[in-house]
Amino acid sequence: MKVSLNIQMGQHLTMTPQLQQAIRLLQLSTIELQQEIQNALDSNPLLELNDDYDNTSAPSKSDNNDESRQDDYETELSNSTVDINNPQDIPEELPVDSAWDDIFTGNSANTNTPDEDDEGFEARSTVAETLYDHLLWQVNLTPFTITDRTIAVCIIDSLDENGYLHNDLEDILEAAQNILPNEDIELDEIVAVLHLIQQFEPSGVAARNLQECLTIQLKQLPEDTPHRDHALLIVNEHLDLLAAQDQQGLLKRTKFSESQLRAAVGLIQTLNPYPGGKIGQDENSYIIPDVVVSKQKNRWRVELNPDTAPKLRINTSYASLIRRADSSADNTYLKNHLQEARWFLKSLQSRHETLLKVATCIVEHQRAFLEQGPEAMKALVLRDIAEEVELHESTVSRVTSQKYMLTPRGLFELKYFFSSHVGTSSGGECSSTAIRAMIKKLVSQEDPRKPLSDNKIADLLQEQGIEVARRTIAKYRESLNIPSSSDRKRLL
Repeated sequence: MKVSLNIQMGQHLTMTPQLQQAIRLLQLSTIELQQEIQNALDSNPLLELNDDYDNTSAPSKSDNNDESRQDDYETELSNSTVDINNPQDIPEELPVDSAWDDIFTGNSANTNTPDEDDEGFEARSTVAETLYDHLLWQVNLTPFTITDRTIAVCIIDSLDENGYLHNDLEDILEAAQNILPNEDIELDEIVAVLHLIQQFEPSGVAARNLQECLTIQLKQLPEDTPHRDHALLIVNEHLDLLAAQDQQGLLKRTKFSESQLRAAVGLIQTLNPYPGGKIGQDENSYIIPDVVVSKQKNRWRVELNPDTAPKLRINTSYASLIRRADSSADNTYLKNHLQEARWFLKSLQSRHETLLKVATCIVEHQRAFLEQGPEAMKALVLRDIAEEVELHESTVSRVTSQKYMLTPRGLFELKYFFSSHVGTSSGGECSSTAIRAMIKKLVSQEDPRKPLSDNKIADLLQEQGIEVARRTIAKYRESLNIPSSSDRKRLL
């Protein structure tokens, strides 16, 4: 076999660790990014939080006289510092201002005022109270005997998340007897304790069905409440007609006048069919926007939220210990972590630059939405943004996933601004988001006694030059959680 040496030219794509890190950071959400930054701070001693950029001084001189080595590393450190107050490379022809505050350097992260610190204890997140805890607290305030308290706990433990009791009373009796085997408990005691619990808050809890739930709530109203007795009659004897929206049947069976029936139904509609639904909801769940959009001097301004990530910098104390020609284990350790820290800062900078560029382009395309509302949303796909900012569609997809934009019209995920389109009679395009907004507006303005059918909505949109099939209207309506016309029909 003959051995030979050949030279060949070729091209291939190699993903360096730096590129892999940049791509991974790009697709992280705000919470995931904060966790990634914390992991980097924990594992890399060359990275630190920049708590006071204004008072940051130049790297201190080392005790040795190797000035050339020190100057060299001062240059490296200055290159690692990210100044994000510089103007970004956004096309000047876009009538949108783009700026972002210092992501890696800035004011101290601890900016709480004394007043904020004082209320911090109350404001801190706690575990949400469950329906079980809320009812058990009321049981502890009620002078129950040991037997009655055991029965009450068994009843509360049998309630579902909406506060309904679906278990048979015999099952609750058996559970109580298992806890207190020496007690002779009867079914009447179970019923008596159940009636006591049904007087607890929230009103209507521990009901065995919808009719009992509504009846409990009505009976807890003051006796002089207008039309309370009319509402009780409808709930106890004609709930099926009420559910079927049978106005004529209710008028015939109850002998009420139209005004009396309207008032009684209005009172019933104020009741809560799911009394336990609001207990235990986490009220401290928030979304932190990645991008903030505001209008200043008739121009839309796009900026990154500086609070989405801690401010980072190179630890100058450790970096000043590095010696260029030293190959010891400690020096190599510091060198490697210094390089990793610089890569990490560059990846973060790249992430935020890309996010700002994409967000600015989205705002430019959807200025009509910001000024006029969802009905003015334009059709937009990932390819449109990718071509304009000269990025791949997959990169734009990563940037817009789990990233949120705060606008004067609310908080939206970046993907909300992308939608397919349908043709118009004039040859133009209308986005599916705008069509959904139009459907929602038409339904909100309809006569509740004669709600619009899907065909009628399609006809109304066609009058505006938007050609949408009935099946498409039904699909959009269901995506908006809007019931069908028969279910939307209301009495009187």
